[in-house]
Amino acid sequence: MHPIRHPMPFGAEVTDDGAVRFRLWAPGAERVALELDGQPSPERLLDLAAVADGWFERTTDLAGPGSRYRFRLTASHLEADQPVPDPAARFQPEGVHAASEVIDPGAYAWGDGELQWPGRAWETAVFYELHLGTFSPEGTFAGAARRLRHLAELGVTAVELMPVAAFPGARGWGYDGVFQFAPFAGYGRPEDLKAFVEQAHALGLMVFLDVVYNHFGPEGNYLHLYAPQFFTERHHTPWGAGLNFDGAHSRPVRDFFIHNALYWLEEFRFDGLRLDAVHAIADDSEPDILTELAEAVAAGPGRARRVHLVLENDANTARYLARSPDQSPRWYVAQWNDDFHHAAHVLLTGQRDGYYADYGEQPAFWLARTLAEGFGYQGERSGFRDEAARGSPSAHLPPTAFVSFLQNHDQVGNRAFGERIHQLSNEPALRAATAIQLLAPSPPLLFMGQPRGADSPFLFFCDFGPDLADAVTAGRRREFARFEEFADEAAREAIPDPNDPDTFQHSRLDWAALDESAHRQWRDFHRRLLSLRHDEIVPRLAGMDGHAGGFDLLGDSAGDAGLVVRWRLGDGSLLTLLANLGEAELPVPGLRDALPGRVLYVEPADAADPIAAGRLPPWTAAWYLDTGSEPAPGPAA
Repeated sequence: MHPIRHPMPFGAEVTDDGAVRFRLWAPGAERVALELDGQPSPERLLDLAAVADGWFERTTDLAGPGSRYRFRLTASHLEADQPVPDPAARFQPEGVHAASEVIDPGAYAWGDGELQWPGRAWETAVFYELHLGTFSPEGTFAGAARRLRHLAELGVTAVELMPVAAFPGARGWGYDGVFQFAPFAGYGRPEDLKAFVEQAHALGLMVFLDVVYNHFGPEGNYLHLYAPQFFTERHHTPWGAGLNFDGAHSRPVRDFFIHNALYWLEEFRFDGLRLDAVHAIADDSEPDILTELAEAVAAGPGRARRVHLVLENDANTARYLARSPDQSPRWYVAQWNDDFHHAAHVLLTGQRDGYYADYGEQPAFWLARTLAEGFGYQGERSGFRDEAARGSPSAHLPPTAFVSFLQNHDQVGNRAFGERIHQLSNEPALRAATAIQLLAPSPPLLFMGQPRGADSPFLFFCDFGPDLADAVTAGRRREFARFEEFADEAAREAIPDPNDPDTFQHSRLDWAALDESAHRQWRDFHRRLLSLRHDEIVPRLAGMDGHAGGFDLLGDSAGDAGLVVRWRLGDGSLLTLLANLGEAELPVPGLRDALPGRVLYVEPADAADPIAAGRLPPWTAAWYLDTGSEPAPGPAA
């Protein structure tokens, strides 16, 4: 038996002698008592001792693993004593408004194989993002674990879970979580999540977790009642007052989230975290919370095995992705590259309203720039953002610092009807774009169902209480008013209601259709490309430097969609992409003779002869690799 626990300065901690220490930061309360379910009076209600700086604490042998408990607050601003769950609870078995459960993390027996798992090199990452409630018929950790072998055989090397922190209701995306340390009970117990991670590692798969450190959800967050200092009116977010990362009393807030990151990485042995929407985190301190968190991870679990931190950052801020002289990341290894998606989406679908308007002119330029230099917007003004400057230069970063995708939960689920990219574009176009994404140096991300061309939508769904449900539905429909097809109110009324259980049910993957001919063909196509990536691209990525890529555009007009991108890989090889993501053939006389190396892959296969003749057919992606006289390196671990 190999117990693993992350000790925390708050919450319910099982001590070495079997008692439980309870600790709560409640600077807005005058008295805090521990209420134990199942205990007779007077033991049912135990006062916590007030200690320094708003902390309350008590250790008791009347509680143990499995005990259900609440904190009962007394404060002058409350009309009566208020029972609240533990904000650092490791489990909320009956939901966000009910009692917390004491969990002994040391009770889970990790196997010897798990303890020998060293992680995987970042360069090997091929992500598969999934939502646990809709990925499998069961909608649970155990149901998803039973399908991990399918992903490993496809060529995926990293599973990324949408947030699992407990959220209100029976269904949701997870981005409105209110118990950051408690896996959502609808997916299973904490030990079920640990078993999922262990099974993934046994198959050679990394597991990443999406975490939300920019806000709490609107239902089930009781912190305002007894720790208003957790929030600040000096900073505002799309969800209200900002989290207090930089004002008076901010130390407990910073510790709460830093310990949360360490908790998931140590106690559940995740291989990495993806921090959601960090552009919505306001922090004027030095070091800021993102830097301090990354340094704590590097000094903790990152010393024992490979651990990777990834950002989502709409601001395109390059400094968090800085590299050390040996090209190892100083803080964060990569960022999701929205610019790649937006440019590719314009080329594949022709859509140019909403935020796609920023890429409507010369989308081939924006795509080529993201492939070669990372960010598309590197300080240019964004029309969608009222001409505000967006981004910072990024060509000095290696391409491996940017995760590329043609779909993800946002870009499918935030469409009104949850359509997938193969339903919005033609097949030759998507095959060419997929060949670009999966063979370019940047680590690719696939959204669940994408590799088989799943027809089920992925819609926005939630299960808020009656006070919020109508407002969420109305707000969801207002979001689309900027898009031309939803300018009319009647069109917006047709958008599915997020609170309707059918919206959730329609979003489930259909595993019964897995072997239908069309789905099998898409799956085989992705498997071939990922096999080629594993054999030819991944072994050459380690050591890639900044300024490794360059690009040119092909054609005589701004509307042409031809491009050439070249990268100097880590082993000195030269990788070249020649692509036409448009409907018109492009003349490229003599270009093939100037492309160094051997043909690595051409999509479609019959485009090879026209290219040799100086013509680039529509929807073509051709790859060339020049290794010089150097032998190919061995596969990365």
